[in-house]
Amino acid sequence: MRLLLFILLLASLCSCATSPTGRSQLMLVSPEQAISASRQAYVQTLQPLAKEGRIDSDPQMASRVRHITGRIIAQAIAIYPHTQRWDWSVKVIDDPKMVNAWCMAGGKMAVYSGLLNKVNPTDDELAQVLAHEVSHALANHTAERMSVAMASQLGVMGIGMATAGSKYGGAALSGSALAAAVAIQLPNSRTSESEADLIGIELAARAGYNPYAAATLWQKMERVGSKAPVEFLSTHPSPGNRQATLRNLAPRYMGLYKQPGYRPVYQFRQ
Repeated sequence: MRLLLFILLLASLCSCATSPTGRSQLMLVSPEQAISASRQAYVQTLQPLAKEGRIDSDPQMASRVRHITGRIIAQAIAIYPHTQRWDWSVKVIDDPKMVNAWCMAGGKMAVYSGLLNKVNPTDDELAQVLAHEVSHALANHTAERMSVAMASQLGVMGIGMATAGSKYGGAALSGSALAAAVAIQLPNSRTSESEADLIGIELAARAGYNPYAAATLWQKMERVGSKAPVEFLSTHPSPGNRQATLRNLAPRYMGLYKQPGYRPVYQFRQ
C-alpha cells in the first residue's frame, strides 16, 4: 500500500522538460535546484583537496585547462545566454591515477591530472573532453540524473550507502548536495552521452578546435582504458561505434572550426 501511494505521489510530482536537442526529460528536480545543490557539492568536494594542496597545483596545466575551457564557455554563453548568470568554474585536481573530468549543474567543473598525463591529449582533444562536459550542464543532465535517482527510490540513505568511502567523501556531504555529487558518479545513459557528444563537438568547433579530434580522443581514451580501469569510461559509456559516429559528425562542423577571427575567452571570477 505504501509503495502504491509513493508511486501515485511520484506520478503527481513528475514534470518534463526539453533538452537542447529536443529530447523529453524527466525532471523531478528543477535545473535551479540542481544548480544550488551542485554549488554546495562543489565547495564541499574541493575544500579538503585544497587543504592538501591538490587543486591547481601545476600552474601551467591549470592555465591550459582554463584557457581552453574559457573559449568553450564563451561559445556556450553565446548560444545559451542564460548561462551568463552561471558562476562557471574549472579546477584541476592533482590525482595522477584518475582519468576523469566532470561538470555539475551551473558550470562547476573539474579535470583530473591523470587525464592529461595518461591520455596526453592535444589541445583539440582536450577541448572535446571539456566541451562534452560543459554540454552535460547545458542539457541539464545533473538535474535529470538526480530525478532518475529519485524516481528509482534512491533516497538520501541509499545515496549515502552508494558513496560511502568514495572519492567525493560521502560522509562529508549531505542532503541535496550529496545527491548532486552522486549524480556525476552515476553512469550516463547512451542517450545523454550522444546528446553531449553532439552539443560538445559543435561548441568545440565554434571555439576553434578541430572536430576530428573527438574521434582521436576516444581512440586514446580506450587505449588507456585497455591497460587499467578508467573512471571516465565508467560514467561515460562508450559504444563501439562512437568513434565512427564522431568522425562522421566532424565534416558538418568544419566550417565553424575554420571560420576566421578572434575566439573570445570567458574570464573566470576566481
